[in-house]
Amino acid sequence: MPDASEPKSAARKGSGAVRTIVRAERLTQIAFILPAAVLVGWLLGAGLDKWLRQHWIYLVGIILGCVAGFIQIFRLVLGQEKAMEKEDH
Repeated sequence: MPDASEPKSAARKGSGAVRTIVRAERLTQIAFILPAAVLVGWLLGAGLDKWLRQHWIYLVGIILGCVAGFIQIFRLVLGQEKAMEKEDH
């Protein structure tokens, strides 16, 4: 007769695998955050350039997009580290 603890251990292994996949998915967001932030900054800067008839604001948009992207990446990574520490304890 199978032991009642066997399904629980199998469920724990499955949930650990799911947690690992979810964690990996969150970290793959890094590949999209920075380019998306730069693109949005460039588009906003280019729009302001056209509206204000200037030719330099897009550079400010690109720089602000880079800064915003890096800030979001740092927030994501630090959040993942805290979640991993919480799981370990």
